[in-house]
Amino acid sequence: MKKLIWPVMALFALYACSNKNKETKLPIYGQRQPITKIVDGKQVTDTVYATIPPFSFVDQNRETITDKNLDGKIYVADFFFTSCPSICPTMQRNMLTVFKAYEGKNNFKLVSFTIDPRHDTIPVLKTYAEKLGAKANQWYFLLGKKEEVYQLAEKNYLVSVSQDNRAPGGYVHQGWLVLVDKKGRVRGAYDGTDKKQVQQLITDVQVLMDEANAKA
Repeated sequence: MKKLIWPVMALFALYACSNKNKETKLPIYGQRQPITKIVDGKQVTDTVYATIPPFSFVDQNRETITDKNLDGKIYVADFFFTSCPSICPTMQRNMLTVFKAYEGKNNFKLVSFTIDPRHDTIPVLKTYAEKLGAKANQWYFLLGKKEEVYQLAEKNYLVSVSQDNRAPGGYVHQGWLVLVDKKGRVRGAYDGTDKKQVQQLITDVQVLMDEANAKA
């Protein structure tokens, strides 16, 4: 769990700086690579940012959901398990708050990846989602192979997850709600147990929507 603390701390440090400068544009996180090319006879350098890679999982309605379902969408992702006795209930209630703020918006989704595929079968995820009040066409609860989900969490969403029989519920994971833009780039991470940060997340979703509308 400790190995991913530093990038998250850096993320919040950068975000704090952007607020001080009163910038409305959110930073882009993850690895980046400069690409040099010739345009109209002049050398131009562009920056290519890391994006969430292709994936394919199954949701609570047994529908196959891939990264293509999220192309052109702003979305919030988290990692949880239904039998979690610690932070997950609070996280998911706060995810519900985000859902309600943008319910019915076709360009906005929520994605919850289970880190306990043995217990969290499709029927379990469906029951959990229905009790929470989540709508399947806007909020996906995804089940996939454990190693694929864990790699995606740590390498791409920068969220630490692990199985630990000593921990409550048998798993340890960070409670970040990760904001991803329409191009699949990570634009922010927020403590899913902190109402103030969740409200900031709701505000920042609108920032991305405004950003996308301005470019359109």
